Amino acid sequence: MQRADAARLVLLAAIWGASFLFTRIAAPELGPILTAALRTLIAGIALAAYFAATGYRPELRRFARQYVIVGILTSGLPFLLWAYAALSLTAGLMSVLNATSPMWGALWSVVLLRERMRAGQVLGLVIGVGGVALVTQPEPGHAISHGAVYAALGAAFCYGLAGGYMKRWASNVPARGMAAGTQLAAGVLLAPFIALSPPAAAPTPLAAASMLALGVVCGAIAYLLYFRLVADIGATGALTVTYLIPVFGVLWGALFLGEALSLFTLAGAALVILGTVLVLMPPGARTRRARSAP
Repeated sequence: MQRADAARLVLLAAIWGASFLFTRIAAPELGPILTAALRTLIAGIALAAYFAATGYRPELRRFARQYVIVGILTSGLPFLLWAYAALSLTAGLMSVLNATSPMWGALWSVVLLRERMRAGQVLGLVIGVGGVALVTQPEPGHAISHGAVYAALGAAFCYGLAGGYMKRWASNVPARGMAAGTQLAAGVLLAPFIALSPPAAAPTPLAAASMLALGVVCGAIAYLLYFRLVADIGATGALTVTYLIPVFGVLWGALFLGEALSLFTLAGAALVILGTVLVLMPPGARTRRARSAP
């Protein structure tokens, strides 16, 4: 990996780790539905405007079905679940639970793609489950919302399902078109539901700025960074950003929201990251490393 690629990888992890911070700020004021809808619409419009300026056509009509299905699985439903979880969970905890996405992806690969799980992946799943159990342990005197935890895990579950779906039924869809098309599709689908839960008052400047950051920075800019990484180092290399997101999620939550770092959180996060590494490790990677060791 070149230095520029490594820098982009760290920057992407920092941005996506911050998405949980911004959601934690915006969702309590705007509500889960409006937060998810605005996040997708802002990102989709920004990407569409950028592609129009650069002359790229995302072929919205040709791939409309894939954009709608993947948009629901990667943006519409997960963003709604994250916004609901943010009403009670910390940004750091949400970022750790998000790291279980590759584990769900491995399970869906078995179901949808008929792939066999390697022993290392099974071990990674077991370790990851242990990490989730640890990280969701309530601290003394502080209850934890199990519904919010299930919502966060449900969002990660959707990401895993989306990965399997795209491999089987959407592998021919252009990556950049997928970025814009999915955001626009999710935003349009969520918009009619805003009337069901309008905000009680006008958002504060901080919540409005967080909403804008979610759409433009964590959405449009992050997608451009991600697909640049896919082009430069491949999809597998780009997925290593998953290891770093919890680090930044926990860090931003502690720095800007004063979230406490308990031993349960740190130990659970370490186990989840280790489980993710094992699940994402390419076949034969450990053998090759052993052979190349001095």
